Amino acid sequence: MYDVVLLTLGSERDAPGGGCGSGGACCGGASDVAGEQPGDRCETPRVPVLACADALTARGARVETVTARSDAEIDEVLARLDGPPRADGLTWPDPDSKTRLVVATASDGQLRAVLRRLVRRYAPPPSRRPADLPDNRTVPDLPPVGVLPLDPARSGTARDLAAQLGLPRDPAAVAAAVLDGTARRLDLLRNDGGSVTLDGALLGAADDAGRPLHWRARIEVDGTVLSNGDEPIMACAIGNAGGYARLDDVVLLADPDPSDGRVEVAVAVPVVTRSALGRKRVRLEVRRARGRAAAVVPRDKKLPFLDDGVEGELSRKRSWWTEPGAWAVWTA
Repeated sequence: MYDVVLLTLGSERDAPGGGCGSGGACCGGASDVAGEQPGDRCETPRVPVLACADALTARGARVETVTARSDAEIDEVLARLDGPPRADGLTWPDPDSKTRLVVATASDGQLRAVLRRLVRRYAPPPSRRPADLPDNRTVPDLPPVGVLPLDPARSGTARDLAAQLGLPRDPAAVAAAVLDGTARRLDLLRNDGGSVTLDGALLGAADDAGRPLHWRARIEVDGTVLSNGDEPIMACAIGNAGGYARLDDVVLLADPDPSDGRVEVAVAVPVVTRSALGRKRVRLEVRRARGRAAAVVPRDKKLPFLDDGVEGELSRKRSWWTEPGAWAVWTA
């Protein structure tokens, strides 16, 4: 018999710091009910959470629903996944734990917020790196999580991570995957800003009419320079999965794979050419590279970006690196 914790992020979490987005995104976005404020319905479990809890209970699991409104409350839940004390004093996940975690997500940013706390809990300090940590990782195998999407299935190019991974969305199917399924291990991107990326990041901005604004940055992947910082850039995608594979009609990431141990980076650069008659034309050149790590050094003061759907601004160098197979999801 498993103990299952159904975790939802509550309305009182600080969105910019917590990585959940804005406008009530920690609870699934703005309300569509007249007079209701964003987050009002988050004080009680949403219907998919209750349906999943019923399905788990019917299968004999002991179920607890938790709404976490702070990082500390998330950490209290994650502590249930700890393993027995180690001789080196490190906090380590229990690979044989009978407790399973399901994260109810209204956005990829919410799932990222939980994974970031898992990394902070289990990543050892560099000075205390244990011998049983894989050579190509800074974190141990993080405990698998079940993903319960709270929004309807998404199609087209704006697919969330659950859709990209082919994870179940029906609450009963999610319950079955958590109890009977297998753990699918996936790569994780860490960055030197102290956060993590599950899907990817898109750097760049647009004006009020939706036209891309040009910016400059030095961008490299494992020493391969995609832009030296002197030319205008329209967009840059840093992909673990394919959420930012396309920008309108432009294919940025050719074949992102969240389990190949590499990050794919694409830079879209406008290039001016002239025809045989001397007419000036502008074409978009997309440069791509794959590797273990990527670095962006912005030349502008503030470079807007989206990271797993969460808005931010980059004002100094930022590096991302791959943690192969570091996290996992329960799948059928």
